[in-house]
Amino acid sequence: MTSSIPALGTRTAEGTTTLQAVLLDMDGTLVETEGFWWDAEVEVFAELGHILHDHHREVVVGGPMSRSAGYLIEVTGADITVPELSVLLNDRFEEMMGRGVPLMPGAARLLAELAAHRVPTALVSASHRRVIDRVLDSVGAGHFDLTLAGDELERTKPHPDPYLMAAAKLGADPARCAVIEDTPTGVASAEAAGCPVVAVPSVVPIEPAPRRPVVSSLEEVDLPFLHGLITGMH
Repeated sequence: MTSSIPALGTRTAEGTTTLQAVLLDMDGTLVETEGFWWDAEVEVFAELGHILHDHHREVVVGGPMSRSAGYLIEVTGADITVPELSVLLNDRFEEMMGRGVPLMPGAARLLAELAAHRVPTALVSASHRRVIDRVLDSVGAGHFDLTLAGDELERTKPHPDPYLMAAAKLGADPARCAVIEDTPTGVASAEAAGCPVVAVPSVVPIEPAPRRPVVSSLEEVDLPFLHGLITGMH
């Protein structure tokens, strides 16, 4: 799915700056782990004596651990603190990852294409560093010039901070960074930072909007598609 791509930082005939970087979410976008998180939450709360209902999943998907844990404690009345619950959830999630971390359809091909064209690429996740590093063991840390974890910033998604930080560290203009996200929380973060977004919904539907095409799979996303996102072709 590769094609002739303008060099980064050059200008097209219309005078529009081309793509400067690609910033990708992790859970549910690159790797099929959103189900792991929910299963971990259901199991841990069952051990605490509480049942989680499916409608809670739409609230916690894509959010930072502190927000998700706090919400689930509030709705269940579980006798546990957010830090204590965060440790239990991360531990259980890591156990599940030991069974293997499946890549989302199209993810391996897209990462290889970005690397082949030397496009600066960052992994921007609300997950904690310990979890990201475990996933990178499967995905390959070499695919990314930068990785940012949710516990490395004072404010993570849906605030703009993660994507603003990633763009700054790559020396890129956020408006020239294509973001790929699977949740409304992640989309809100990227758009608040001024980045155009490709939405690949995993659990919760996402509506298309200007500079926000919605696709069903990463199989539909390649480098020409991402350049088109920057130049306003979508």
